[in-house]
Amino acid sequence: MKKNRFLYTLVSILLGLVVGAVILLAIGINPLEAYKELILGAFGRPKYISWTLVEAVPIILTGLGVAFAFNAGVFNIGAEGQFIVGALCATIVGVAVPLPPVIHALVALLFGFLGGALWGAIVGLAKAARGVNEVISSIMMNWIGFYFSNYMLTKAFLRKPDSNNSFNIAQSASIRILGQWKTSEAGRAFLRENALAKELLSPPVHWGILIAVIAAIVVWFILYRTTLGYELKAVGFNPLAAEYGGINIKKNTILSMAISGAICGLAGGVSVLGVSENIGILAAQQGYGFNGIAVSLIAGNHPIATIPAGILFAALTYGGGKLNSRLNTPSEIINIIIGIIVLFIAMPKLMEFFRSRRKGKAAAATAGGGQTSAQGKGDKSE
Repeated sequence: MKKNRFLYTLVSILLGLVVGAVILLAIGINPLEAYKELILGAFGRPKYISWTLVEAVPIILTGLGVAFAFNAGVFNIGAEGQFIVGALCATIVGVAVPLPPVIHALVALLFGFLGGALWGAIVGLAKAARGVNEVISSIMMNWIGFYFSNYMLTKAFLRKPDSNNSFNIAQSASIRILGQWKTSEAGRAFLRENALAKELLSPPVHWGILIAVIAAIVVWFILYRTTLGYELKAVGFNPLAAEYGGINIKKNTILSMAISGAICGLAGGVSVLGVSENIGILAAQQGYGFNGIAVSLIAGNHPIATIPAGILFAALTYGGGKLNSRLNTPSEIINIIIGIIVLFIAMPKLMEFFRSRRKGKAAAATAGGGQTSAQGKGDKSE
């Protein structure tokens, strides 16, 4: 089953690239040249690799959160709202709570984690207590989180005067790698003399990729090596059988949404503490949560697979962003390719249909060959 799922994913990615190539040809652009520029734009220089990883971190974490919920049989469409609330909570701690370095960052990440957990738990509680469909309630919670974040930016303790942004977090809360050192005299001198280090560290590289990898391993361990994971997957696979087996369905529904929301909230915290270092008034939703859904589907809802899936998604979006300037390619092409990939991944039955037909034809050909052979033998005996 896992082998088949991997094959479906690989074929879906190839189909997305083929469809993208056809569209590129239709608008007069060489697809091989475009894909070459895309790959070089994502991995052609150390700086591009750093940017690709920076872009990948939040969608790996939101994809991980969504995958956790899917494994537990609930649909977390509220990753975007949980990301926003996590970013808000981490920013408040980073701005308003003075703490020593390292501890400050850990506490800010914890509050981002807890903020997302609360936002997810509300959805789980509504489903468990009143049977409210989690798809509808989580979408509504996205907008509540969106406007709540904007409302909090009207508060004087958080919003920078004459600006649409919050105050920057304290440097003690930052999770950027060598953040303060890079701006010191010794750091600037070192970077001037070491071109490779300058390339790698010029983007806002941070510890988020390590956090994402650890989170993926922890989620995998919970789902596949603990009693809690067994119960959550049992509820997702067959809630009636799970309840008959003595598993508390309501408790596990709330818990699964809380954990899923917590991971998405952690993504928001990492994004603030590692990249933007503040939040601003939102004119529209940022899309990290919705991109996380796509990453989860590409990964087949497997926790570890969200890491390469997130890097692939980030490479397509970041590297694809350079196609417009270099080849005058419409930016929508990349979104179309990603959409086609997700579309085919979401339709494994279609892949199974073609696979069955191929097997059926092979079986028919074999049977036909056997009949011909038998008939030939009969003719000879006559």
